[in-house]
Amino acid sequence: MTTTLLDKREERIRGMFSAIAPRYDFLNHLLSLNIDRWWRYRTTQLAPPDLNDSAPILDVCTGTGDLALAYDRAAAGQLKIMGSDFCRPMLMPAQQKSVRAKAADRVTFLEADTQRLPFPDETFQLVTVAFGLRNVTNTDRGIDEMMRVTKPGGRVAILEFSCPRGPIGWLYKAYFKYLLPRIGQLVSGSKDRAYEYLPASVLAFPDGEKMADLLRQHGLTTVRYFPMTFGIATLYVGTKPKA
Repeated sequence: MTTTLLDKREERIRGMFSAIAPRYDFLNHLLSLNIDRWWRYRTTQLAPPDLNDSAPILDVCTGTGDLALAYDRAAAGQLKIMGSDFCRPMLMPAQQKSVRAKAADRVTFLEADTQRLPFPDETFQLVTVAFGLRNVTNTDRGIDEMMRVTKPGGRVAILEFSCPRGPIGWLYKAYFKYLLPRIGQLVSGSKDRAYEYLPASVLAFPDGEKMADLLRQHGLTTVRYFPMTFGIATLYVGTKPKA
């Protein structure tokens, strides 16, 4: 059962997220008690845009665009922001939000696979991803592509779920493994069991020092990580070395 849940072939992941796209934002905010908004805000503070650099920012696996739009707010509309995702139905709400925020001239969304980004080398000052890297079929290829399109001296920022330790961790895992999937499944009606896949994929994905080590192995330097909300989510930030 676990093996089936963790099937990350592109067609399965695309189909799963396409099916839940209409309820995705509602469930994100409901199941996180709205804390996911704060995690994204903190990401823009801990890995801030550089307003002295005119290079744009890229948010991969952007989904419905929340992190891309958070960076537009953090940059006070002074930088171009690009959001990419390989699931077109997820991008439709992102584009609508951009229009409502009157940011459509600055924030652009594009259908693209993180494993094969359609951008030239060394284009972006900052490349980000929120809760999406663990869904990429080949994690290593995804990280390599994020690094490829980052300028030397630029940064890569990865916000991802992690596993709290201690008594809080036990309570969280009970909620995450048993209650969250039932609520998510009930509301979303996902035929692909998306809200069973969620905890299974998080528990199988490296976090903390293991994730930091993985990023160092891919060549990022000065890698730091910042646990949030008792370690339920963690932000990892590293720098692409200058030549």
